[in-house]
Amino acid sequence: MSTEAQEPLEAGELPTGRIARTARVGGLVTGQGLRWAGMRTANRVRSPERAAAAQSERTSQLVNQLVDQLGQMRGAAMKVGQVLSMLEFDGLPDEQRDALQAKLAELRDDVPPVPFSKLERMMRDEFGGPLSRVFSEFDERAFAAASIGQVHRARTLDGRDVAVKVQYPGVAEAVDTDLRNAMLLLPLVKRLAPSLDARAIANELRERIAEELDYELEAQNQRRIERLRRGHPFISVPAVNTELSTRRVLVSEYVEGERFEAVRRLDEASRDRYGEITFRFYFGLLYRDRIALGDPHPGNQLVRPGGGVSFFDYGLLRDVPAARADIERGIARAVRAGDAGALKSTLVAGAYLTSDGSLQVDDELALKLIRHATRWYAVPGMRRFSSEDGRRGGEREPVREREPIQSEPQNDVKDQVGQFTLPPETILIRRMHVIVAAVLGQLRAGADWGAIAAEYLYGEPPATPLGEAEAEYFAGRDRR
Repeated sequence: MSTEAQEPLEAGELPTGRIARTARVGGLVTGQGLRWAGMRTANRVRSPERAAAAQSERTSQLVNQLVDQLGQMRGAAMKVGQVLSMLEFDGLPDEQRDALQAKLAELRDDVPPVPFSKLERMMRDEFGGPLSRVFSEFDERAFAAASIGQVHRARTLDGRDVAVKVQYPGVAEAVDTDLRNAMLLLPLVKRLAPSLDARAIANELRERIAEELDYELEAQNQRRIERLRRGHPFISVPAVNTELSTRRVLVSEYVEGERFEAVRRLDEASRDRYGEITFRFYFGLLYRDRIALGDPHPGNQLVRPGGGVSFFDYGLLRDVPAARADIERGIARAVRAGDAGALKSTLVAGAYLTSDGSLQVDDELALKLIRHATRWYAVPGMRRFSSEDGRRGGEREPVREREPIQSEPQNDVKDQVGQFTLPPETILIRRMHVIVAAVLGQLRAGADWGAIAAEYLYGEPPATPLGEAEAEYFAGRDRR
């Protein structure tokens, strides 16, 4: 990690008590529920224009309050907010929707760390004694912090430089309460995204977050992916120190490199290369190895001397069954071919549409809607993201490609979108796609993303020099 990185500010107290955490969510739900009911009652006597404006304002206030309170709570509550950042909100103009998405996206960024004094006692318990029994040096200043834990630099007794990821005290104990509270949020989430199966999403979050809290499981995940990419020409995964890692402390190889903000200041060719490596890592793991990584946050990456990139954080992970990977390939293939009938059949097979819902969805309009969201990686062609795309979380649609959707009656479009749902097992897949696109937007990166994706989706020949180097690596690895 570059020593030039700015030291994070310290956080205040974490609300770890069950009553305190429940009170935060309960107060939010009760207050917003009453305000929402009042808004709907008042809308009965308002003009359609004033009613729409009132609903837009109420939605905006709801999302802002969700972000503020969930961000303060961290843990599972903060993860709920992170998932909300992937949703589309009904009843908002484009400008306001973009602003709310940007606000929610703040929950994916680094957060202030907890003072070291609050971590030391927990680490003594984990290691069975003072830190001096394990480390010859330990930097009390965290150089990275997120919703579950923070990272410190240290040196082992045998002289190895390591990164020590430490779980926040009280976070694990608070998660059960947070997950129960997440169920209280379901009515609010349904107001923000009526088509979403919020209960199924909450159950999926319960399972994934419980796994993320187990650093021993994360260590297994990291070792597995490190083996899958060991010796790769431009991708690396830090080795885990198994002997020193515990359920609440993860110790791995310390990596020197430049953080994302430094990469954003590089020339266009360097940003493009970094963007392609990022794309190849996450899309390659998904479609070659059937592993969905749910946190492609740019803070989990470092550019190493020589131009390679190291990737971190393997707590939010899901193995993808072959049948689901085939569904995702089928969606991309149908979008690429412009085959509306095949797309609808694949959406039904993948549970993005129910059989009844498919009867209400026009094939061609469904193709326009899905193409609108996926064409950046499903359809070959050179595309450069913009800084605006980094704020929006996706690639900017050229006017000529937005017009077919905008030309449809908006009520018809809204009715069509309302038939779609999000299968819980696809949350991390969709999250990966959205956040990788956001990273590419922040980089203003350009490439033929569709041609690169086709290497992993359909086994097509390498589209770039990096692809050629990677193909040679995989060919050699597969022969061993």
